[in-house]
Amino acid sequence: MKILAIETSCDETAISLLEANSGFENPKFKVLSNALNSQIELHKEYGGVYPSLAKREHTKNLTPLLLKVMEEVFGNTKLETLNDRREPENHSNVLKKIRMVLEREPELFEQFARIVLDIKKPDIDYIAVTEGPGLEPALWVGINFAKALSLLWNIPLIPINHMEGHILSPLLNKENKITFPSLALLISGGHTELVLMKDWYQYEVVGETQDDAVGEAFDKTARMLGLPYPGGPEISKLAKETRNGNYEHKHSLPKPMLKDNTCHFSFSGLKTAVLYRLKELNITDEIRKEFARELEDTIVEILIKKTEKALDEHGAKSLIIGGGVIANAEIRKAFLNLGTERNLPILIPEKEVSTDNAIMIGIAGYFRALKNPSGFDIEKIGANGNLSL
Repeated sequence: MKILAIETSCDETAISLLEANSGFENPKFKVLSNALNSQIELHKEYGGVYPSLAKREHTKNLTPLLLKVMEEVFGNTKLETLNDRREPENHSNVLKKIRMVLEREPELFEQFARIVLDIKKPDIDYIAVTEGPGLEPALWVGINFAKALSLLWNIPLIPINHMEGHILSPLLNKENKITFPSLALLISGGHTELVLMKDWYQYEVVGETQDDAVGEAFDKTARMLGLPYPGGPEISKLAKETRNGNYEHKHSLPKPMLKDNTCHFSFSGLKTAVLYRLKELNITDEIRKEFARELEDTIVEILIKKTEKALDEHGAKSLIIGGGVIANAEIRKAFLNLGTERNLPILIPEKEVSTDNAIMIGIAGYFRALKNPSGFDIEKIGANGNLSL
């Protein structure tokens, strides 16, 4: 099965083409092509993602990325004549539908009519696209583009929950196997939650942040320290510089909700504590390193303790960790050590699929296609910025 996947939930425009087989028992994935355009440099001056800018960049980047993927996999994709696509009457009807789908995306329709209409129908079985959660203006661009492709090529369309993509992303590595019940820890700029996966498609959120996500805690602390966006990698880099010798803990930070009787998280108080401590200090390079180390250590401890509590309460037989924050080296190491201590399978995605990407959307698309082979009604597919599992 070949799946074209599209991801535009935030500030990464991504398109990939995957080949998948062997079903639920022994899934295997091969990435035939993967194209991604990051907007990080454009959003740095705002200290975070600016939604209208993200939408504009997705509009500009989707068609070039599609061409890159198509040419890499299929070579020359240009039609010889209109009749290679379909009968002229049918072509006219489809073009009208595409125009309606892209009526709020005039620039995208212009690219579509000028370039995409001339692409031969590829050997693809399904198109998968992120429907949420995320920034709705950004999501709509990817969804409408996917709908237009589905209409043009008469290929079934499958909407995908972005968080399900993160949960299933470790399966790109064929050595990773999900053993049910499985616990998933999702950590990113917008999410921190523990999800019990009882079986395929059976999710129960058993713990979640009551305020800021863990990625926000990294980014907001980095901003207070005068570090550039995104803050997570900057914090990690500075903290690493303190790990080569003896380190004296001078700025211990609170660990909100660590000892309560739930699996929920809170990071707002941690961020506030940093703010008040810094007001009393002259911020130097050394101070930045010390606070980066304290923040990272504190977050690692909170994530580990809360995850252990959820593992014990729900008897999980495997642990999945997904989301951009798992790219942090110390967090990865801590959870791998936890797996060794508990003799528990730890499923962590490769770094290339830790942050937002289309590969994970294609992986989730494969399993959804197995469940719904005929695809979904494209008229009922829409963006949902607050979509939950």
